[in-house]
Amino acid sequence: MSTSGSVLLAAGSPSAPSRSSALLEAVGTRLALRGVRVERLAVRDLPAQALLAADASHPALQRAADQLAAARAVVVATPVYKAAYSGALKVFLDLLPQSALQGKAVLPLASGGSPHHMLALDYALRPVLQSLAARHILAGVYATDSQVTLTPEGAYHLQAELAQRLDDSVAALATEGLRLPPSAAFEPVHFSQVRCSA
Repeated sequence: MSTSGSVLLAAGSPSAPSRSSALLEAVGTRLALRGVRVERLAVRDLPAQALLAADASHPALQRAADQLAAARAVVVATPVYKAAYSGALKVFLDLLPQSALQGKAVLPLASGGSPHHMLALDYALRPVLQSLAARHILAGVYATDSQVTLTPEGAYHLQAELAQRLDDSVAALATEGLRLPPSAAFEPVHFSQVRCSA
């Protein structure tokens, strides 16, 4: 049974598939297991001309803004380029009204080639989210390329430690951001973490 309201998964990557989108989908799966309804917004699918021209009246951009306004919470994911979040995400956030995130909890996610860029979440993205009046910005999750690997089948695999951090972040989003009771059920356990003895 779904909870009232939804969580918007906002993908800021200009490409698909991507590691940051894999993080976003992993969070979406975890939220769905808790009965939370999720919706998706891919910034790369918005009309580029309208974004670059800052045409907030464009119907597609209005729909995206309405989708954001209707969400109870937002999970935003971005790749990190040159110690900053993606340009596609920036032009979208720049179009939003100053109160776009008012009353909402936000979970930021990012992926990058090196651990050296992890501070981009705190020093580049977090101030923008704060300027949009987010009620609560949870501790972000940053993943390096080595933690989100591409399988031969073309799917992304998350390292166990990263998967655990996402579990913890989703639990925080559910209880602190969505005010849901703590989950009584066991969290899913990846097969690689199963230990048995005879």
